[in-house]
Amino acid sequence: MSTAPTTPPSILAVFAHPDDESLVSGGVLARHAAAGARTAVLTATWSPGTYRAAELADAVRALGAEPPHLLGYADDRVPDSAPGQPRWCDVPLDEAVARVVAVIRATRPEIVLTHDAYGGLTGHPDHRRTHRVTLLAAAAAGLRHLHPEAGEPWQPSAVYLATHPDTAVADLGPLLTRARKSVLAVPHDQVSAVVDVRPWLDRKWAAILAHRSQVERERPLPGILARLPTETRHRIIGTEYYMRAVLTPASPPLPDLTP
Repeated sequence: MSTAPTTPPSILAVFAHPDDESLVSGGVLARHAAAGARTAVLTATWSPGTYRAAELADAVRALGAEPPHLLGYADDRVPDSAPGQPRWCDVPLDEAVARVVAVIRATRPEIVLTHDAYGGLTGHPDHRRTHRVTLLAAAAAGLRHLHPEAGEPWQPSAVYLATHPDTAVADLGPLLTRARKSVLAVPHDQVSAVVDVRPWLDRKWAAILAHRSQVERERPLPGILARLPTETRHRIIGTEYYMRAVLTPASPPLPDLTP
């Protein structure tokens, strides 16, 4: 007698910019969506109606996720990304947390994905801000006396932080250094999950290519990747790395990204 396949846990990916979701978590998102799990993306910057918001919609469609949620704040380095709105790094903390809590409660994910404490390899300030806000929001979302206006409480089981260990930057590190970007890798023993996403590379690469404005330029990571030999590119994007954050000491067994 065969056992019915188990649907993997639902996911909400909270990232700073359009393209972050595809670059660091596109494989996991595609994998979970293909298996029937609810898969959602929340992006902190760029207003609806901008060209990068349109690219984001195309990217998450390629991954099989539902239409993206956008907070609509301005990118730290691109003020016209959200005309008339504050920079994401300048938004009052309670406001930022409440906005993310509302999306967590609306989508009810078992797992939340976001940036690590460095803000990824390049340490962008919007990434670091998103990391901090998301950790606070994931804890607050389950507490009924916090942000009651944001909907009924929902407690995600775990937060996974997209990261890069120092053992896995041999190909990408020199390319980022050449583009005058930081390379902020974590010790490998801090990585909780190593996910082989090669079976979903077609979807992940299609999602990265959907960020056309970034592919056309040389310094953004999509543009760097697009100019590499296929084999090198596959080595770089074929594995995703995560650190797991436990929300409370009494948490039940945590859902695994690699069941």
